[in-house]
Amino acid sequence: MSGEIAVSGMPASPPAGLAGVPVREGRQPVLRTLRRAALYVALPAALVVVWQALFALGLIRPILLPPPTTVAATFWALTASGELPHHLAVSLRRVLEGFGIAAALALPLGVGIGISRTLDHITDLMIQLVKPIPPIAWIPLAILWFGIGEEAKVFIITLGAFFPILINTVDGIRQTDHRYVELVRVLEVPRWKFIVWVVLPGALPAIMTGLRIGLMVGWICVVAAELIAASSGVGYLIMDARQLSQTDVVLVGMITIGAMGKLLDALLKGLERRLIGWRTTFTGP
Repeated sequence: MSGEIAVSGMPASPPAGLAGVPVREGRQPVLRTLRRAALYVALPAALVVVWQALFALGLIRPILLPPPTTVAATFWALTASGELPHHLAVSLRRVLEGFGIAAALALPLGVGIGISRTLDHITDLMIQLVKPIPPIAWIPLAILWFGIGEEAKVFIITLGAFFPILINTVDGIRQTDHRYVELVRVLEVPRWKFIVWVVLPGALPAIMTGLRIGLMVGWICVVAAELIAASSGVGYLIMDARQLSQTDVVLVGMITIGAMGKLLDALLKGLERRLIGWRTTFTGP
């Protein structure tokens, strides 16, 4: 007599047809990931297909908008020659320098304004006067002050990234729950401990948002600065190609700017998840 036991008439071993169930269940996360990836790239892919189709039908002139195949070939040629990586590296270095200076200045100042009414009162008028001025409007002064060297470009990037970081830091500090403030007063917790252990962690989501916005604005500013006065960088590449009527090179530069901006934002977003993984966000039904 075998050692197998049947319960309620069911055999001890599962039917052969059920053997594949765990495998199918294991495939579900992979299928969901593939589906999300397909949805993520669906719109850009559809636009590329429409773009190529309009060219094939003769509805657009190549001199105004070359087809995706031509742009892809130009991208490969510029990358293989090292020209595009060189210009991209120059622009990226400028952005990181300006962004680093802006963050080093805006973060402590934003914390100070957020926790000190006196400092807020002293700096508010100057901030409100300077903040609306577009960074591009500073380019003539930057050239007069620093010439057309690296300092002028870094100055423009710093200006562009400074205010998003500052404003978001101040707002994050001021959004501290007042119940915590009252609790600190009752328990007589030292002010510095309250700032380090309560205020800053609570403001971190807003601070990270400011850093992400500041980095994107800085990337926009470096391209604008390079369009006007530069001998290298992605902005210079675009302007030089425009003067030579090389529309495919212009598009390569624009796509490179967008792709690098997306990559930089993704890096900061990943850092944000690691630092404030406790925060829940609404992602829809």
